[in-house]
Amino acid sequence: MTELEYKFTYDLLFKMVFTKHVKLLKSLVATLLGLALDSIELFQIRNPEIPPETWGDKFCRLDINMIVNGLRVDLEIQINDEGDFPERSLYYWAREYSTALQEGETYSDLPKTIIISIVNFTMFKDYSGFHSEFHALEATRHTQLTDKFCLHYFELPKLPLEALSKTDRLRLWLALFKAKTEEDLKQIEELGVDEMQEAIQAYKTVAATSEFKEVARLRERARFNEASALRNAERKGRRERNIEIARNLLGTGLPLDQIAKATGLSKKEVEGLRG
Repeated sequence: MTELEYKFTYDLLFKMVFTKHVKLLKSLVATLLGLALDSIELFQIRNPEIPPETWGDKFCRLDINMIVNGLRVDLEIQINDEGDFPERSLYYWAREYSTALQEGETYSDLPKTIIISIVNFTMFKDYSGFHSEFHALEATRHTQLTDKFCLHYFELPKLPLEALSKTDRLRLWLALFKAKTEEDLKQIEELGVDEMQEAIQAYKTVAATSEFKEVARLRERARFNEASALRNAERKGRRERNIEIARNLLGTGLPLDQIAKATGLSKKEVEGLRG
């Protein structure tokens, strides 16, 4: 098995591929939302650029924000489970919805706002399906409060890669995002679906560009620097705690060598803490 250096779930690659190949993005969004492709008359990407000043920012959010037939649609990839993803996606929905109101409009003019999240971890352990769709419903009667709230989650770990069918476009698209090896991509290519072959070729082309490689290099350096800063902060915090413990132990009359052993400080450092 040949592991892919960069997968479709890599946020930078995801954004660069689909903002450069809008026809593929339009088809992907139509499939994820269950829309007929020819029913989409208006399709606009609202944030197509990756500003150069954010290339090295570990925390920049590389979503794709769109207008689809007047709806606000936001699509993003999330690889790691940081424990607060439902709250995070709800926050993004609220931000997109609340900023859609234009001067002179009423609340009823606010557009339906949809957040689509493709996640590489399991969110709903009590449900075996890979797609969950949430709306604002009354708890007992299940009456819809409004049709303007919608969250979609696609959980890649639950997607079976066996027996892929060329007619099941949703599973084919998600299989691309789940692919980890060259063999996984080849399995999809061999089905002979033009759209999937086009998507794989777009992925390979973008991944080979100097633009992508430079962005990826800056992104990885930002991650390395952040990890180093966290390790240094942890070491500093441990040392400060040990110094405080040593000061307290000095007040008990415990021998210096025992305090040094208990705190990891040198005997000389412990002795220097005496007032």
